[in-house]
Amino acid sequence: MVLLAFQEVRLVPDGTIFIHIALILLMIWILNRTFFRPINRVIESRERNKGGRSSEAQEILKNVGEKQSRYEAAMLEARNEGYGLIERERTQAIADRQEKIGAVKEEVAQFIAQENQELDRQTVEIKASVAQEAEKMAQRISSNILK
Repeated sequence: MVLLAFQEVRLVPDGTIFIHIALILLMIWILNRTFFRPINRVIESRERNKGGRSSEAQEILKNVGEKQSRYEAAMLEARNEGYGLIERERTQAIADRQEKIGAVKEEVAQFIAQENQELDRQTVEIKASVAQEAEKMAQRISSNILK
């Protein structure tokens, strides 16, 4: 049934086709004047403004990049300065430690020398004392043997 309806409709161009073409061209001209041109102007102005903003954005990004590179350079310099300060303090601490160790070693060496002198003195005294005691005992033993 649908096929029959399409078969019966036959389009034959006649003189009204020119009227239709003229109406379409008139409609395009009216739409162009009233609708498309204002919209195209708005779109073009947006594109121009967008282009201006993008150059501002590029400039802002450039400034941000410069500031970031300056910040990173300052941070690197501060880190290097901090590491240098730490190294100087460490070197100073090591020198102070070595100085204290040297002073303690010298003090210990003096103490050992004094104690060795004291031991030598005591050894001499004890030898003398033992020699006297041995002499006394020898006299007692010899007197006891001779009696």
